[in-house]
Amino acid sequence: MILEDGLAAELKSGLAALRLKVAGETERKLLDYVALIAKWNRVYNLTAVREPSNMLTHHVLDSLAVAPHLTGHILLDVGSGAGLPGIPLAIAKPDLHVTLLDSNRKKTTFQQQAVIELGLQNVEVANSRIEAWNPGAQFDIVISRAFSDLAQFVALAGPCCAPGGGLAAMKGIYPTEELARVPSSFAVTRVVPLGVPGVEGERHLVLMRRAQPNGVDAAEARV
Repeated sequence: MILEDGLAAELKSGLAALRLKVAGETERKLLDYVALIAKWNRVYNLTAVREPSNMLTHHVLDSLAVAPHLTGHILLDVGSGAGLPGIPLAIAKPDLHVTLLDSNRKKTTFQQQAVIELGLQNVEVANSRIEAWNPGAQFDIVISRAFSDLAQFVALAGPCCAPGGGLAAMKGIYPTEELARVPSSFAVTRVVPLGVPGVEGERHLVLMRRAQPNGVDAAEARV
């Protein structure tokens, strides 16, 4: 109980630092999600992060830090792993429809169980590599915190973007070299520095939109 109370206080403080206002039920679900990761991690090795407190900061709050910078209602989380950032975003934004995509069967099994136990009606799970996946629809936002290279992310995830949609890549340090290699099919609109409570080091969100066919600069666009 002491640990749970400490996590609840840390979550409340972190949400306040991120300027996110959520209901008490939402806070409860976020804590339940941390508990599920900790439970399944003992067997499924979902994440190298072992302590629930660090799971809260480095996974949940890290995921929620991008929320103010995303618009649209249909999101694809590519390489979702333990459901990050898709599940925290789906919990905090119930009007957002989220699809979690991962090729690892153990991880998508966990995702599906989390969806059931947390009662997330706005989340779907897909077990596939993105290059072999046919979603049958396109998305307002395609996000990932797992892809290591922006060029590869654009090449594989770009076709999943709806007209007017965008890509969002979560990064650590400012990715200067990767930005220089972004394919011309997409334009970088913003690189947002993120402050994540309890997480040291740089965090950035790279926002991209499909380049205009007439060559107009998309620098003022917003994802």
